[in-house]
Amino acid sequence: MAAPRVLVLTSTLPARIGDGTPAFVADLSRELGREFDVRVLAPAVPGGAARERLSEAVEVVRYRYFPARWEDLADGAILENVRTRRSRMAQVPFLLGGMAAAVRREMREFRPDAVHAFWIIPQGIVAHRVARSVPTVVTTLGGDLYALDNAPARAEKSRVVRDAAAVTVMNADMRERVLALGADPSTTHVIPMGARFVQVDHDDRQVSKPATWKHPVHLLAVGRLVEKKGFDVLLEAMRRSHARIDLTIVGDGPERARLEALAEGLPVTFRGQLSRIELDQALSRAGIAVFPSRRAASGDQDGLPVAMLEAMGAGCAVVASDLPGLNEAIEPGRSGVLVPEGDADALARSLEVLAEDQELRAGLGTAARERSRRYSVEAVGEDYRALFRSVLG
Repeated sequence: MAAPRVLVLTSTLPARIGDGTPAFVADLSRELGREFDVRVLAPAVPGGAARERLSEAVEVVRYRYFPARWEDLADGAILENVRTRRSRMAQVPFLLGGMAAAVRREMREFRPDAVHAFWIIPQGIVAHRVARSVPTVVTTLGGDLYALDNAPARAEKSRVVRDAAAVTVMNADMRERVLALGADPSTTHVIPMGARFVQVDHDDRQVSKPATWKHPVHLLAVGRLVEKKGFDVLLEAMRRSHARIDLTIVGDGPERARLEALAEGLPVTFRGQLSRIELDQALSRAGIAVFPSRRAASGDQDGLPVAMLEAMGAGCAVVASDLPGLNEAIEPGRSGVLVPEGDADALARSLEVLAEDQELRAGLGTAARERSRRYSVEAVGEDYRALFRSVLG
């Protein structure tokens, strides 16, 4: 008997696996492919193949929506791309139109039994209008739920989540927000994205080595260089701290030039976007991983960064902002340290304590690795397979 077919709609997918673009959709699609026939539908990005396979059961199809010379709206995060260059707004209606046409084509040719729409806006809206004949699971990772909060956007989001077969969110706060939009409590679930974990050699890293001025403890911060990641707060904490530390920032984005200016004179290295292998090497070297997330002026904030889960799985001592999602993954004082968002002084003090206390770093790293197992790609993949079995049942 043929496996049920699931059509995955997303706007974030690596052009090439391992190129540094967040791969949580690709990872989860492969996990769904253990039980279902999966087709991932994504917008074209520079360097991305029109068709490719992630596994025997998972095919990627990319649709065109704009002249190739300017087709860059989905190359990274759509919201931040528009904020960086307002002229990209001209691509938005074409992206929506191209997506709708592509979904209609897949409804005829692939004939999915279910749809998995990542983000309420825009994928959830398109699925709601074009693919209502099949059950749809809608997953929101935070940006569309937190930031797009004007009256028209709320009305659209409400229609999508009310009619969804199921909704998944990254944390309990997001669940309450989705329920306030009218989602069914019995089919609204907290299921974060899964993380892939690197095996590290603890003899060659500074989780459990003492800090010296010659050999400082290595800090690692990973994320897109945008306001909600709070890297400017981290740089201010570095400037106020007397700890023996240096910092590597991994990621790229519209705030890079400003952050590099703020980092002048500090022991900070900007690595840009790294491949999967290079990021694993950076995690293996890090003693402390820092995630100073905060609420952006737009209202946007992290739901639960996969990069933080990966750092936990690598056994790093993790310092993060006390925000929904982050404070659900970390047990304060046991598997990590939580600090008030935007508080550079509190962050500086925490870094000083961790830099000087190698036993504390080692203990936090060990507990973080243990706790991270519940967030592995394999564990989360089973949760999503069970959800689709229920939706299709």
